[in-house]
Amino acid sequence: MPTERIDPPLTGGERDMLRAFLDYHRATLAMKCDGLSDEQLRRRSMPPSTLSLLGLVRHLAEVERTWFRRVIDGEDVALIWSPEGDFQAAYDPAGSTRSTAFAAWEAEVEHSRRIEREAESLDVTGYNARWDELVSLRLVMLHLIHEYARHNGHADLLREGIDGTVGA
Repeated sequence: MPTERIDPPLTGGERDMLRAFLDYHRATLAMKCDGLSDEQLRRRSMPPSTLSLLGLVRHLAEVERTWFRRVIDGEDVALIWSPEGDFQAAYDPAGSTRSTAFAAWEAEVEHSRRIEREAESLDVTGYNARWDELVSLRLVMLHLIHEYARHNGHADLLREGIDGTVGA
């Protein structure tokens, strides 16, 4: 079943707009993977890069987990694919499948949505240990929109290289 992607609104409140744009970019990543086999999803862009669509899905699961659960919610949870905390490990999809990668990503997206919904406001803060700074939920949502948009550009190129599909 193809991914349904809803265009974000052209007007609205700040929180609704941030939520809609983040969901739009999440759906865009899923669309770029629609209809591909595990092998195609693991296909790397070009040597020496290890970038693949499946690696992007795994990476963005880590991004969701880190920014929403670890930073905003303050949960003490390890990374999904690297108990040692190596963020680069997610990019290596060897042995991973669509079902495992997407299950992890979808679970983290649901955690993120719950945390955002339950937050009193966009001014809620959490501690980012890498930066040794407090950051707001607003910054986290903007950062994730940026992260997805950047990686969706990569996904465009990867998908075109696999089967020639472009656009959207």
